[in-house]
Amino acid sequence: MGQGWRGAGGTPGKRTGGSWYLLVTLLLCGFWKAHSQTDDGKSVYFWETGPWGRCMGSDCGPGGSQSRAVWCAHVDGWTTLHTNCDQAQRPSNQRNCFRVCDWHKDLYDWQLGAWNECVPVSARTFGAARQFMCSGGEEGIQTREVGCTLKADGSPAEDAICEYFEPKPRLEQACLIPCPQDCVVTEYSPWTSCSKTCGTGLRNRVRSVLVPPLFGGAGCPNLTEFQSCKPGACVGPEGLYSLRVGPWTPCVLPQTRTARQAKRRKGKGQGLRERGGVKDPETRELIQKKRSRNRLNRQESPFWDIQVGYQTREVACIHRNGSRVGRNLCIPRELPLTIQSCVLPKDCQVTEWTDWSSCSKACADPESPRGTRTRRRQVLQFSVGEGVECPVLEETESCEPPGGSVPPCASYTWRTTEWSDCRVDVLLSQQDRRRTNMTGLCGGGLQTREVYCVQANAELLKYLNNLKEKDKASRPMENQLCTGPIPNRSQLCQIPCPIDCEVSPWGAWGPCIFENCNDQTGKKGFKLRKRQITNEPTGGLGSCPHLVEAMPCDEPSCYKWQLVSLDRCIPDDGKQCGPGTQLPQVQCINSNGELVDRSLCSSSAVLEPVSCEVPCARDCVLSDWTPWSTCSQTCSSKTVEGKQMRTRSILAYNAGEGGSLCPNSSALQEVRNCNEHACIVYHWQTGPWGPCTEDPSTAPLNTSAGTRPAADAQGLCSMGVQTRKVMCVRVNVGQVPPKKCPEGPRPSTMRPCQLPCKKDCIVTPFSNWTECSVSCDSGGEAVKRKQSRRRLVIQTPSNGGQDCPLVLEEERDCEVPKVCPGFRWKTHKWRKCQLVPWVLRKETPGAQETCGPGLQTRAVSCRQLDGTQADISECLKSAKAMPAITQRCQLPCQDDCQLTNWSKFSSCTADCVGVRTRKRALIGRSKKKDKCKNTQMYPLSETQYCPCDKYNAQPVGKWSDCILPEGGRADGTAAMKVQGDVKECGQGYRYQAMVCYDQDSRLVETSRCNSHGYIEEACIIPCPSDCKLSEWSNWSRCSKSCGSGVKVRSKWLREKPYNGGRPCPKLDHINQAQVYEVVPCQSDCSQYVWVAEPWSVWKVSNVDLKENCGEGVQTRKVRCMLNTVDGPSEAVEDYLCDPEEMPLGARESRLPCPEDCVLNDWGTWSRCSMPCTRNNSHVRTAYALRYPGVGRQCPELSDREPCSLNLNCFNYFYNITDWSTCQLSPNAVCGSGIKTRMLDCVRSDGKSVDIKFCEELSLEKNWQMNVSCTVECPVNCQLSEWSVWSECSQTCGLDGKMQRQRSVVQASQGDGRPCPAQMEQWKPCPVRPCYRWQYSPWSECRVESVVCGHGTRYRNLSCFVSDGSGDGESSMVDEELCSSLELAVNGDKKIILKEACTLPCPGECYLMEWSDWSSCVNICVKGAGVDFGSVQVRSRAVLAQEPENLQLCPDQAWESQPCTGGECFEYKWFSSSRPNSSRPAVWCQRSDGLKVTGGCPAMNPPVDNSSCDPPCLMTKSFCSEAGMCMCEEGFTEVLSPAGQLDQCAPIPVLEIPTAGDKKGDVKTSRAINPTLPTTIQPGRTGRTWYLQPYGPDGKLKMWVYGVAAGAFVLLIFIVSMIYLACSACVKVHRSLKAQESDANGTAVWMGQNSHEMVYTCPQCQELAQSNSS
Repeated sequence: MGQGWRGAGGTPGKRTGGSWYLLVTLLLCGFWKAHSQTDDGKSVYFWETGPWGRCMGSDCGPGGSQSRAVWCAHVDGWTTLHTNCDQAQRPSNQRNCFRVCDWHKDLYDWQLGAWNECVPVSARTFGAARQFMCSGGEEGIQTREVGCTLKADGSPAEDAICEYFEPKPRLEQACLIPCPQDCVVTEYSPWTSCSKTCGTGLRNRVRSVLVPPLFGGAGCPNLTEFQSCKPGACVGPEGLYSLRVGPWTPCVLPQTRTARQAKRRKGKGQGLRERGGVKDPETRELIQKKRSRNRLNRQESPFWDIQVGYQTREVACIHRNGSRVGRNLCIPRELPLTIQSCVLPKDCQVTEWTDWSSCSKACADPESPRGTRTRRRQVLQFSVGEGVECPVLEETESCEPPGGSVPPCASYTWRTTEWSDCRVDVLLSQQDRRRTNMTGLCGGGLQTREVYCVQANAELLKYLNNLKEKDKASRPMENQLCTGPIPNRSQLCQIPCPIDCEVSPWGAWGPCIFENCNDQTGKKGFKLRKRQITNEPTGGLGSCPHLVEAMPCDEPSCYKWQLVSLDRCIPDDGKQCGPGTQLPQVQCINSNGELVDRSLCSSSAVLEPVSCEVPCARDCVLSDWTPWSTCSQTCSSKTVEGKQMRTRSILAYNAGEGGSLCPNSSALQEVRNCNEHACIVYHWQTGPWGPCTEDPSTAPLNTSAGTRPAADAQGLCSMGVQTRKVMCVRVNVGQVPPKKCPEGPRPSTMRPCQLPCKKDCIVTPFSNWTECSVSCDSGGEAVKRKQSRRRLVIQTPSNGGQDCPLVLEEERDCEVPKVCPGFRWKTHKWRKCQLVPWVLRKETPGAQETCGPGLQTRAVSCRQLDGTQADISECLKSAKAMPAITQRCQLPCQDDCQLTNWSKFSSCTADCVGVRTRKRALIGRSKKKDKCKNTQMYPLSETQYCPCDKYNAQPVGKWSDCILPEGGRADGTAAMKVQGDVKECGQGYRYQAMVCYDQDSRLVETSRCNSHGYIEEACIIPCPSDCKLSEWSNWSRCSKSCGSGVKVRSKWLREKPYNGGRPCPKLDHINQAQVYEVVPCQSDCSQYVWVAEPWSVWKVSNVDLKENCGEGVQTRKVRCMLNTVDGPSEAVEDYLCDPEEMPLGARESRLPCPEDCVLNDWGTWSRCSMPCTRNNSHVRTAYALRYPGVGRQCPELSDREPCSLNLNCFNYFYNITDWSTCQLSPNAVCGSGIKTRMLDCVRSDGKSVDIKFCEELSLEKNWQMNVSCTVECPVNCQLSEWSVWSECSQTCGLDGKMQRQRSVVQASQGDGRPCPAQMEQWKPCPVRPCYRWQYSPWSECRVESVVCGHGTRYRNLSCFVSDGSGDGESSMVDEELCSSLELAVNGDKKIILKEACTLPCPGECYLMEWSDWSSCVNICVKGAGVDFGSVQVRSRAVLAQEPENLQLCPDQAWESQPCTGGECFEYKWFSSSRPNSSRPAVWCQRSDGLKVTGGCPAMNPPVDNSSCDPPCLMTKSFCSEAGMCMCEEGFTEVLSPAGQLDQCAPIPVLEIPTAGDKKGDVKTSRAINPTLPTTIQPGRTGRTWYLQPYGPDGKLKMWVYGVAAGAFVLLIFIVSMIYLACSACVKVHRSLKAQESDANGTAVWMGQNSHEMVYTCPQCQELAQSNSS
């Protein structure tokens, strides 16, 4: 809602209080009065406006219009009529605007101002003061200016334009104001001694700054504290005067130097001319050589302009109050030097920059398009003396290749060789017995290839397509040049498993037939038997065994009559019984048993009618003959003949006399010979197919074609021919002539084949020679190295192609440079010591013209390691620091003692035994001077003990990993090794570093201890052992004898895996030790059949001896037999046959009597017609063998039975089994296999039956019975070779390590061996001492022989050794050990060994030298994550020696600098009891244990021990102004029994829901200090929990009137109810009085308020219940 337009004025009137009575009176008396004005006459209505609407218009830009809503509102917020507001002040509801269009986005944008200073939130909230306590930082807000501007000129525009495209950026953001950080200083140092030995002096103690004051914190306190001291009264007068030395003036040249030099040269010339008369040639030559030698040693370098000048200083006498007095007042002493030689300072001069070099990137590269270019400048003049050092001499900047047509950069890509042959053996487990015999392995395998890097524009594919262009192959490059992902170096592959030929069992022998039915000459024939291929092999049918066997026979016939059945026996001559004949019913069949036309059998003899006999009524009745049994032999020999028999039984006996008698038992059985042919069997036998060779008849055709095959032709080029041997074989004999075998089934001896193409070997060109790195040994000789190059085989030869070259790698010696690369500085001879001109120093007391201190210079040149001259820029880049070119010198005076240099120390005969000495001698006149003979001042010999070089070796650090020796690795050049091919286990060695110390416990080279740096210990890397299972058991028998079942084989766990071996396959859930394999199987339902023997003779139980008939029993033997093609062959266990189909073994029946009708056995039941219902029936029939006598009848010749489902009538359907597990070839480990399932015919009662029942019904079967599958290959983890050992992690010290890595080339798959955990190995480096240059501490300020003034302090640069650990101590060693190091201290190459200093004179007040930089401190809040950076500081404290000069002291100073890695500290108060004092000692301590001043909270501790006693050390407590311990805000005091503060407990939290919370969330408020007025509570801005009755205009709000009115109505209601209740009581009382005389009982009001009625009359009950309320 827009801003309201209130009436003029609008100041609310003053609130007035009133009693509730006044409020009610106002309500009752004046409620109806209209309140349209306030007490001061101001209107309570004002104009309110809504937001401006969207800018509308037809054109873009200015000219649009927008409108808004305007309404009149009451001060209480409700809307009223427009007429109540002042119409003159009504705001407009329409205005012009800028209509924004999409194209304005390119013209306007938000202009963001800088963020203003962070302002505390408390300062913005109703003017509240900042918090008293600051914890980490105070929350603040910072604002900025944001406006919409025109991009072109930055002119302001309406914000609505930019808001159309993008929301207005935020105008304010939260920020954090750091807490003020007070200055933190250290504790005071101990008191110094008194500045005087007598009289009144000062002693002081100082402290330094640790943390500077930051963010408005308190400044640093005094760093110095003084205390007067009086050692004692002075015996004589105090020393009032001191000799002070001033600073040296700048170095200048003597003004008369030029004239003196000219004069000197003039004099020298005359002298030469005078001496020029030397005529001796030898003398002249010697002089010339000496001059040349001097010129070489004195060679002037163009890079240095060394001029020796002089400088002076002043020496004055100073009173101790600081005033200067005459020098004669100072104690007479030897005056210091006031003039000296110096080198005139010269700044470094350099040439102009050269032009930028060409860009290092001269080609286009999208990934890194920019290169670098450099420019250089040369030194013209090196800095001399205190001159300015040389600037940077080389600059580098990034650049882009120039020009637009920049050639592309050489890019690199990975290439691969062809895949190697597929190998299965790498997938075998350790226990697999096939490891010893690799032949025949197939299935899933692994193949590898090499990966190498080539330049991307070398097209290998083009080269492969044209073998002649061998120079087109890509040259191998360094593998580091290729950056993309490395192609796989191994992949799974498949070797197709040969499918073995499977054949069915032999069929039955066929009839004797002619070899060729079209040519039926001769009487010799063959009987054939055949078998079929049930599983076709991979390589064609040639690998199958023979499918046809032949047996010679006589009387062959191609067609014959087959007996179908015999008609009923018809007695001869039309009689009813007696002998007769049976006519055969025949059909013509061929040799295959197929029905053919009857005419083809015309040549065969027709089957004759069979004689038979129909028994008469009183004759014996015999059953029909059974069929002939199976022949006992398939052929006959001299010792074995085939037999078969048939039987019949007696059905009824004859009737004594008159009937034909029953035969004896031998006549009931017949036996005949069968298969009488000899056991001679022939078959054709084939050999294996030979290799595919060129067919001579088609060779010209093949070569003329000459076309290369397509890519998918698998390298097949032309047609060839294969041959094989075919021979006739007699079974159990061997080869026989071919004519013995029938010619029809003879196999072919030749077949066409495809000839594979030749493949030549393809190799890459040789790679470039590896680089020859030049390194030098300690003697400066170049080390001989070798370089190599290699080429790779990218296609191996096959099929007679060209072989690969023998040499794939070449090696040669690198060219050794004559001069080992490197540069060094050469220093030349020091020149003569140059003194200050005598003119300038002759006034100096004690000075002599030809002696004293001076300065000497020397030349420096740059040389190669062999000594030849080199450019000086080379030494600047690669040599060590340049040697000094000037040094102080001393020309001895006559009175000075001159000595030779010290000789070398004498040699020691043995270590640690005796002493060694060195000597020097006096020179010249010094030998005669007494002072020089003083050996105390000028010792001529020095003696020291012989060095005791005792060394102690000891191990240090941990043992390394167990590392296999390099020689134990399998050889091979492939880039990838399969784990298992590389020796990764066995005996290795582990190493521990050795460290060598000398007798002073200083680290030395390990060679001193005769150690190569390691202790070596044998170790074992255990070899992985794979899971070991037993071999597969045999397949079990099929679980069902009919239909589909399952067969099982299993493996048992023999040994679990360990040490990372192959894991075991998933074990069976029930028996964890066994692995099962279950496959479906099919059993022929007719393979086992019941065979019943003939019924035995009747055993009549009720025998009529006359008739031999009546009730009787017959038995027979029933056996289960294996069924073959030729019929049942051998008896087997009965459980293999179907028990439901077992024939009866006994039967009870009635033996017919004479004259009775005799029937044969019942025939089989006819099949029930579908569907199976009771309405259908099936029948069986019999016929009469003997008709009954007169008066007797035959029983029914047919038997009918209703069809009943699952009893005698069945439905049939197919059932499909589950898929088997994936079945592999026996020679395969993994890869492609096949899953099978079986089709089963199931009867409606659930029984599996022969498949023919379902086939007869022609049921639909569209299931897929076989499907391909894959068994995951057990790929072992494949690792790369170990990389070369890395450089040592540290160049020196104890903790150096070398590491090497290997990577996973191929992760394990399936049940393969997993990757080992160790992918990195480390071993310690040989321990090397850590040498470094280190400064000694600065010396005291030295001002020669005087008391005070400007002097110099010095420090030394020494060589130190340490063990490299941060906490290890360093020891000083000989500087020679650091000679190989760059001359630098902590990376700073600028070595400063002396600097000017000031030694204060007695009475001076001065600043001390700078303290060392403090440790880096992080300005933070520990645990709060607030960080304001790190800082370190140093300070200078004030020192004074005279009490009266303290007012002249300068201000103390400190300076800070940012740093990195600072530690975050906390500051806390600590206390402890002090002896002989009731007050404890209180101090501030940093979290690292350092006692400090400053940093601790100022409000918690007492300022001193007199503020609170005992001090307030409890958490959240502070000492009040009254000297009492109190608790901070939000905590309450808990006092001890003695009345002292015990602890500060937090005040409980109140959870008060606020009315403004729409979501009803709970706000938390902590109780505040009740002593503070509500209006000044810090941080609580206007939260009130009571209703405001007055509005902003000072008038009562409308709800107050409403509440008052409601209260008034409630009051009237209560009064009315009281009145009505009282009047009802009076009425009841009166009615009870009136009825009292008529009633027998009484009613009495009871209770404190008479609200209960006790009634005793029945009439009163209803009344009481109605009024009990």
